Amino acid sequence: MRPNEEATLGRSAKFSDPQRSRSRGFSMVELAVSLSVALILTAVAIPSLMRSFRTYQLNDAAARLSDLLKFTRFEAVRRNATVSFLMRTSGSGWIVGTDSNNNGTFEPTEKQLLISGFATLLPSGAPPASTSITATLGGASALNTKSGAPGAVAFDARGAVSTLETDVWYLGSTANPEFGYRAVVLLPSGAVQIWTAPAGGPWQRIG
Repeated sequence: MRPNEEATLGRSAKFSDPQRSRSRGFSMVELAVSLSVALILTAVAIPSLMRSFRTYQLNDAAARLSDLLKFTRFEAVRRNATVSFLMRTSGSGWIVGTDSNNNGTFEPTEKQLLISGFATLLPSGAPPASTSITATLGGASALNTKSGAPGAVAFDARGAVSTLETDVWYLGSTANPEFGYRAVVLLPSGAVQIWTAPAGGPWQRIG
């Protein structure tokens, strides 16, 4: 073997081991820095993720309540008869649904919805004032709050509200008002609207 080749092999042998050891993993300092960055990013992201989740819960509860009102209205038109929409307490939550046979109770085969947990039905006075809703609907429109107490709404054979009132159901959380509120408005014609508002208002229609 030539002297130059021997020298080259010697230098390769000297530097190969440290290079291999450095490639085996991270040092403790690198791990500590990486974990610190990950924790900071997680702490920043959690509030945003929680707000998105709460917004989804409110929108989902309002959409399902709206769909059930529309279904009850459709049943009244389809049957060409009066069909009621019931609200009943269930523990700390509410059961709402279609009373197809108008006997004042829910049958197992009737369409129902359980509203409980974070997004629940709220009584009048818990959400922001409804003046921005009534101003849009018309100055003479008064909202009849149906959430917060057991009751019923009847649709006639035309799909209109039998009492010819404008009813509203408020959804939200009294313990966490910072996430805002939703309102499901039922017009005398039977049409349904969904409104949203931050904790201090005003209301804006979203559906």
